[in-house]
Parts: sequence; C-alpha cells; structure tokens
Amino acid sequence: MKKTTLLIMAAGLGSRYGGNKQVDGLGPHGEILMQYSIYDAVKAGFNKVVFIIKPEHRSLIERFCGGIDAEVEFVYQDFSSIPSVYNVPSDRVKPFGTVHAVLCAREVINEPFAVINADDYYGADAFRVMKAELDVMSEGHGCMVAYKLRNTVSENGAVTRGICTLEGDVLSAVKETYKITVDKNGIIRDEEAGILDPEALVSMNMWGFLPSVFGLMEKSFERFLVNIKEGDIKAEYVLSSMIDGAISAHELTLRVLSTDAVWFGVTYKEDRPFVADTLRKMHEIGEYPEKLF
Repeated sequence: MKKTTLLIMAAGLGSRYGGNKQVDGLGPHGEILMQYSIYDAVKAGFNKVVFIIKPEHRSLIERFCGGIDAEVEFVYQDFSSIPSVYNVPSDRVKPFGTVHAVLCAREVINEPFAVINADDYYGADAFRVMKAELDVMSEGHGCMVAYKLRNTVSENGAVTRGICTLEGDVLSAVKETYKITVDKNGIIRDEEAGILDPEALVSMNMWGFLPSVFGLMEKSFERFLVNIKEGDIKAEYVLSSMIDGAISAHELTLRVLSTDAVWFGVTYKEDRPFVADTLRKMHEIGEYPEKLF
C-alpha cells in the first residue's frame, strides 16, 4: 500500500481552554479527540502517523495512542529548528505557529501527507476524501477540507478562522480572521469585517500536501522571521497565511474538497459538554466501536 502520513499538530498550549485540551478525555471511555482522527485516518488508508509535540508530553501521547495500526514518529516543536537567519529572543516562550510546527516534521516525512489539529474532530468522510486526493496529487498542488463557518463558531467566546474564497473548487484566497463571535440570534460577526456569511467556507487546518511543499514553507518561514519587529516575542506564522501567499505568488494550487463530514472541537472549556455528548451518541449508534484501538 502506498505510504500516506497523518501529521498531527499537538504542541499547542491550549491556553483558552484552561489546560491541555489535546489530552482531555472527551469520549465515553476517556478517548481524546486525536484518537478519533487517527482511527478515521487509518480506516481511510493512512498508514503512518507523525505527532508534533512538546517533549514533556510524549509519554502521555504514547499512553493514549498506543496500539495504532500504523508506523509512528514523534517530532518536537522547539527553538532548535529555527533557521540561523533569526536569533530567538531570550524571553520568547511561545512557539512560532503552525508553519514552524509542520517544518519540524520535515526530516521524517517523504510521502504525501495530511496536516490536522490535535484538538479538532474532522469526521470520517473528511479523511476518506483527503486520502483519495493525496493518492492522485501532482507536484505544485495541495488540497484542503473546508467547513461551513456556522458549524465552527462557539457560543462561549471568540474564535479565529481562515475564511476562504473559491474559484470553482480551487482556493483563490484564505484570510485569517480573528475574534469571530456568534450572538444568541445566530448572527456571526467579526470586529473588523462586521457580519459574516454563515455559509462561508473556512479552513480548520486540514491540509494535504506532497513533501516538496517543505521547500516552499522553509523559504516563506525565513521571510517571516527576518521581518519580525524587534521586541515582538509573540509573532506567529500560520499555515493559512503561508498558503494564501503561495497562492497569490502562483507557487501552489489548492483544491477544496467537498465532504459530508461535520467538524466540532473544544475551544473553550464550556464547549466540552456538547462535544462529549456528541461523541457518546456516535458510539451508541455504532459509528465508533467501544474501543478505538
């Protein structure tokens, strides 16, 4: 079987959630969200899993994700992988964002791969369509699974989403949009843009690439680093911004994949009851077995 990797970004701090939400047991038997993604991905044909983590979380991830029927690799997101063009300030603690995270896995990925967040639920069909696209992807191309904005907001606080513009099924732009809120009447708005279309498609960081994308990411990340303002110790470079720039420069073509999958996740601790109840029901109706792996 052709090797295909699932790359899981699990090094985030989860500060808004008030703890390490990536390893919070949400399923009826204490399952964490990334276990569902791994289960769905392996079922769809992915046969390698790479975790991007903090070193101190490795034993915890191994405990939750042991028994996976796939090759497993661990990489660490730390400052040792920062290019020499930039000197990391001594008081910087925060990682440099999702582009940096993906680049940390460059040495262990030589095959088509999908990138996801550890703390989101993407749905089985999302992995099925992603695998099918990766199997036929050609150089200079990538893909993403998009979700409707109305299904990705939280009643418990503001969220950040990459709002997409399409030409047919090709992504022409993606704008990282901050502080998106929904009111009691279901009206979704952003501080700068005002009211947003609830049917707008957004990125939830489910991307598909060939390994050649690492060269493009590296050059783009270095440009970001050298342009960080002196004294800024929180600047981050996110995948949606990098990809938007690559599309504008005609360096990458991204196909947007349609899917019947439903996204959900935990941004705030108040989101937890809904997610836990939804997972419980999915086990009860047989969408997932009692034990994932």
